[in-house]
Amino acid sequence: MKRGPAPVPIRRAALAAVLAATLGPVAGAHGAASPAAAPAAAHGAPTRPPTLAEVLAASPASDWRPLDPARTLYVELDAGRVVIELAPAFAPRHLDNLATLVRQRWFDGVAVVRSHDNYVVQWGDPEGTRPLGAAARTLAPEFDRAAAGLAFTRLPDGDVYAPEVGFVDGFPVARESAAGRVWLAHCYGMVGVGRDAAADSGNAAELYVVIGHAPRHLDRNVTLIGRVVDGLPLLSALPRGTGPLGFYERPEQRVPIRAVRHAAELPEAQRTRLEVLRTDSPTFERAVEARRNRHDGWTVRQAGRVELCNVPLPARAPGG
Repeated sequence: MKRGPAPVPIRRAALAAVLAATLGPVAGAHGAASPAAAPAAAHGAPTRPPTLAEVLAASPASDWRPLDPARTLYVELDAGRVVIELAPAFAPRHLDNLATLVRQRWFDGVAVVRSHDNYVVQWGDPEGTRPLGAAARTLAPEFDRAAAGLAFTRLPDGDVYAPEVGFVDGFPVARESAAGRVWLAHCYGMVGVGRDAAADSGNAAELYVVIGHAPRHLDRNVTLIGRVVDGLPLLSALPRGTGPLGFYERPEQRVPIRAVRHAAELPEAQRTRLEVLRTDSPTFERAVEARRNRHDGWTVRQAGRVELCNVPLPARAPGG
């Protein structure tokens, strides 16, 4: 099998190797959270700014939103469930094709084929020969989209890869206002569509998740479809592949995927109940500031800024 030189997540073609991925539920949001606000100092001295855990603990219910079952995907492994929130505003054609594959139960019995250290975990048909049925084999890329019509929460600290960065509906994005374009960013936990060298060769039958330092050079080169909101350690802690680019070389190294389902397909009792912090909320604004300037009793010098992919995107059980 051939393997290309570039460590880029791409789709596995028939009889050819692939040439070439956030934060989960926040412990401080449901568990040993700090008090909702720091106690006032004696004699009217000013209080310190709140920590991230304190910001989340004090958040009103209205600043959180439940996951929509119609745009939530479950990847079932022997070790547990990975929960992915999908982004139809950014990749509608790929998500339509993904829905076709899920309805056909195409993913049931495929496997994790790659675990590339500090980069991605990737899954699909190990042999690349499983028929796609009614799903399309190739799709026009959805690397970016028009910025019009999207509510953009801008991050104040700039970016290396784009003129502006921020958040749209819970997803990290970059924006070029002069061109009127916006795109999803390759932050930790983001889910992308593998492809070959041709830009239109992705079809959502091969997916990857970012498990390492944000590979932002992939932005606008791969179609991103969502982000993992729960269960990411089930993927990020997998043994690293021994082959080039982290591919598993032997069948016994692969991790079976038992099933992939949209949450809406399952009875409510079988769904994972989660809610995520609204990125257009006052709590999120305070959370960003708490991450920019940490007042946690350990930090000696506040950074005064934060990168896009270092902003927390908390998820929790309903009601925190």
